[in-house]
Formats: sequence, structure tokens, C-alpha cells
Amino acid sequence: MTERIVIVGGGLGGVRAAERLREMGFDGQVTILSAERHLPYHRPALSKQVITGEWHPDDARLSFDADLDAEWRLGTPALSLEPDRQTVWLPGGEQMKYDGMIIATGVDARTMNGAPRHDPRVHVLRTLDDAVAIKNSIRDSQGLVAVIGGGFIGCEIACSVRHLGRDVALIARSPQLLGGVVGDDIGKTITDAHRHHGVRLATGVGIRHWVRQPGGIGIHLSDGQVFFASCVVLAVGASPAVEWLRGSGLIIEDGILCDATNHVVGAENIVACGDVARWPNMRFNGALRRVEHWLNAVEGGRAAAENLLIGKSAAKPYTPVPRFWTEMYGMRVQGAGLPVLGKDTTDVNGLTGFIADGKLVGLVGLEAPGRIIVNTPELFRQNTVELDRPAWTKPEQAPAEPAPAPAPAPEPAPVREQVPTTALSVPPSVSSSMSPPSQRRRHTRSRPETVRSGGGRARP
Repeated sequence: MTERIVIVGGGLGGVRAAERLREMGFDGQVTILSAERHLPYHRPALSKQVITGEWHPDDARLSFDADLDAEWRLGTPALSLEPDRQTVWLPGGEQMKYDGMIIATGVDARTMNGAPRHDPRVHVLRTLDDAVAIKNSIRDSQGLVAVIGGGFIGCEIACSVRHLGRDVALIARSPQLLGGVVGDDIGKTITDAHRHHGVRLATGVGIRHWVRQPGGIGIHLSDGQVFFASCVVLAVGASPAVEWLRGSGLIIEDGILCDATNHVVGAENIVACGDVARWPNMRFNGALRRVEHWLNAVEGGRAAAENLLIGKSAAKPYTPVPRFWTEMYGMRVQGAGLPVLGKDTTDVNGLTGFIADGKLVGLVGLEAPGRIIVNTPELFRQNTVELDRPAWTKPEQAPAEPAPAPAPAPEPAPVREQVPTTALSVPPSVSSSMSPPSQRRRHTRSRPETVRSGGGRARP
């Protein structure tokens, strides 16, 4: 029987994992299950170019290898999993067997207790359809747009609404926007920029209650303020998309529990990557955490695919230094590491450095791309890990520290290679149907027919 790897999740992490499988010479069947009806797209554009209308939704489509020869099952969410039988259940009672699985389901947007979520004027932002709905709601309404949440997404949406010339209120529980993520100084600069550009800020407040009326929605705040909005966007964080794993026997508290090498704890031949994976990054104290950054989906997807193929015994610990960025009003904020771990801050060549236990654990800079690039390797130098300690594999064990990762680099160009495997077989040579790297085509909007949905074939 032809070996099959099922990738659950059709976003960035899933497609980069699929590419890595083919680069390593995997010639079995690759099936990608996606709850969404769209091919992969750039999520960072949703809160910016898509909402403002600068991009048509198709312009957000992600470029990926057209030679994947994958079976795309769009609009087909995984409903449940039986790891012991290596079976995933799909809509209509369909059962799909797998030899290996990569879980890349990402996160779902959170809502708020008491918020009238089912009112068509109240939105969340996670998917392309969400972004289009918000764009249309802003276009079709005339009054205030209220954004709830002072994190990255909330701030970006408020900026986009002002870009459209619309009145917007930004309501946040924290006293300062992004303060806990980027530091007080940069947080204050971002807060002041929103105020300077006409955003009606309400910070350090909660929401007492909501009042739905024909002309809009009343938002009553804890400090007595009341906003009356014709469109509301809830940007209050995200939750890992693991509901389909309930009853599977896997540990899914705040994401799916993985060991240091992306392998899912308590299961065979399953790895996870991206926002949904909760794993111990031993470069940063080994505590279990998830990382919701674009680049983690890229790097984590590739690492998970590789570790699935080579098996647990040869798998490499995944120890990245996360990087992130955002842009508002022409100002670019960039960061590296895990600033949230910092107990103190210090100046690092004009950047905000976050310190924990005497080590540099994060850097954030405003309009300082060159300094971020130059100083990020310091995170690797200080947060080194030992070479001769095994990867942590069980939740009751104390995390061990793996080998150091290389310095950060842009998303790597695909290279086909042969890697010894133990878990899943890889053919001794790459199939002739797989063109060399210099000739590989990238899937773009101009060639949608090169990637099939709902069909496909196993490699010969």
C-alpha cells in the first residue's frame, strides 16, 4: 500500500510541511485537509491590505510549490482522531487512514463573554472570509467602527480603519497598547501614534455590557464611557484549534502537547507545528508554550515534516529564536526572541532588550531593522543549549536542553535532499517527476489549475 501522510490544516505551516516532505524525497501520498474553502493565503495581509481593499482576496494567495502533487481536501475539516487506529474522521462519516500525520490546524479567534457574537455587525478576524466580511461591514455602515483589543491585530485593524478615513474607537483592557509585548517605551509610542491619527482610545477599561439597537450596538465601559458603533471587531486573542482532538487521548491543554522534536506526546507518527503546537523550546528555559508568529509556522512546518520522516530516534530538537513584526502608520516594529519572558528591560544598542535570569531573551526595535539583524545573534550566543542531553519526550520529565539552532535566516529556498529515515520510508532517489530546484514552479494566482482541490494522485 502506498504510504500516506495526512496534513491537518491547509495554512502556511501545513503547506511548508508538505513542501519539506517532497524536498526530502517522500514519494507517498500527501493529503491536506483544510476546514477552509480557500487555498493557503497570507494571514498578515488580512488586517491590512484585505480590509482596506488594497488587495483583492485572491491577491493574498500564498505562493507555494506547484509540484507538491498533493490531494487538497478544501472545506473538509478533521472531526476526530483515533491515534491507535491511525484514523482520522471526516464529514459524512468518512474515515481516512494515515501512516504519518502533521497537525497544523492553527488557532481560532476568541470571542468575549456577553458579546453579541451572532449579530451580523459583530466580527472576529482569523480567516480570509472574516476579513472580507469586516471590509464589507465597514463599507456598508456609516457610523463608528469599534475595535476591542489592544494587541497586534486590534492595533492593525484600527490603523486600517483610519486609513479608510473612518471613525474608529480602540478599546483595550491594558493601560497601554502592546505594552506587555514590546516594552513601555515603544508601547507608548504606538499608543501616541494612534491618538495622533485620530483613533478614539479607551485604555485600562473593561466592558460592562452591550446593548443591541437597530441603528448600532452600544458598548458600555467600566469607566462610564459609552460607544455606539455600527461595526464591531473583537480582537481579543486566539485559542488553539484542538476541539476535534477531544476524546483522542492526546494532551490538548492550551494547544497540543509535543516533545522538543515536534512529536506529539502519547502518539506514534504524529507531529505538530505552528500556532497549535505547545512544546519546550530549550533555548528559552524549556517551559511549555505556543508561539503565534508567522515565521514559526514556516520554520516549524519544515522542522515537523523532517522530524516525522526521520523518526523520533533521529529527530532534531526544534529550538528557534522567534521573530515578529508589525507596521502601523508607516512605523515598523520588529522583534526577536520571547520578550514576554523578560522580567527587566535594558538598552541594547538602541533596542529594547528583555532580560530574564541574567540572559537576553528578547529584542524589540522601532524603525531599526538593521540593528535587529545585527543584534539578534546575541540571543543565540547567550541562550546556547547543550549538545549531549536528550530531547524531552514525556510531560513528567524535566525538559532537557538540545543542540543549538543556527542563526535566523529568511525562509529557506527549497532544496531537494535525501535524509536517512526510520519512521517512514523514502525512496533511494528522487522521482523524475520532481523538477530540480532551479526549475521548480511556484503556485501563484495566475496558475490556480496547477494545484488540485478534492482530487490528486499518489506519486508513481
